[in-house]
Amino acid sequence: MARKNAPELLSPDDAGLSRAAAILAWGELVAVPTETVYGLAARADSAQAVARIYATKGRPDFNPLIVHVRDLDQAQGLAVFDERALDLADRFWPGPLTLVLPLRVDAGLAGAVTAGLPTLALRQPEHKVMRALLERTGFPLAAPSANRSEEISPTRPDHVAASFGEDCPAILDGGASRDGLESTIVALRDDGEWSLLRPGPVTLETLTRILGPQSEMDSAAIEAPGQLARHYSPGKPMRLDVGQPDADEYFIGFGAQESDCNLSRDADLNEAAAHLYDCLHRAAASPKARIAVAPIPDDAMGRAINDRLRRAASD
Repeated sequence: MARKNAPELLSPDDAGLSRAAAILAWGELVAVPTETVYGLAARADSAQAVARIYATKGRPDFNPLIVHVRDLDQAQGLAVFDERALDLADRFWPGPLTLVLPLRVDAGLAGAVTAGLPTLALRQPEHKVMRALLERTGFPLAAPSANRSEEISPTRPDHVAASFGEDCPAILDGGASRDGLESTIVALRDDGEWSLLRPGPVTLETLTRILGPQSEMDSAAIEAPGQLARHYSPGKPMRLDVGQPDADEYFIGFGAQESDCNLSRDADLNEAAAHLYDCLHRAAASPKARIAVAPIPDDAMGRAINDRLRRAASD
């Protein structure tokens, strides 16, 4: 496909969905909407297509990808589901929960999707446009966040275009992402243990009620996306838990306080999550040299917000 200075913006209608499905079938990339963030999608059964994801993002090849599926039947053809996995899928799919499960030997996926691991990260997205696209393709889609590696995740089409510039692929426009944070990632172990690999909209408290206490992890291995220490970077120095910003700091507030961008004036953590990346994009584009962020309660959805902020502020 010819390189264009401006990305092809596809409407979420029959014509746009057909065009997106055709581009993906050719082995090219499409930025797609989900309820969490926009993803950079390629057919997961093509080594060449998956390689384009890594090259376009500048993503390290040891960092595995999440595969998005049409339904549970398609997922069970790719990974082994035990009773716990079936229960979680029944409760939270379609939705913002990714399950890391044993890979089936006959899954037929590109090896780079799992980064050589014996496990696969799977999710059935809820966004109606993404679900309609998966119905049309017939093949599962590998889709990490649609941004350059380590940069701020995108929750709107213009975020995608700004991150990739002239290298931006076609974008399927599904509006602003509802949740605004990447999915929760849970690994279910063969020994009956489980681990929260990435906090997200499905909270640790909810998972603990269902699965019991999680196992203690002492491995530094990367098992799923979002585990790198540095991620979601706005490209500026950033301070967290700030009550009073300095004059040269773009202030991201929370609750009833004056700020340059407020995550939620009502101190609603779900609203704050939905606005987090947009505020970080605004802060990155501002003329102020540094960023300061107000304290965020570290429970429920706040745990996921603080996880992203700590990684964004990492040197």
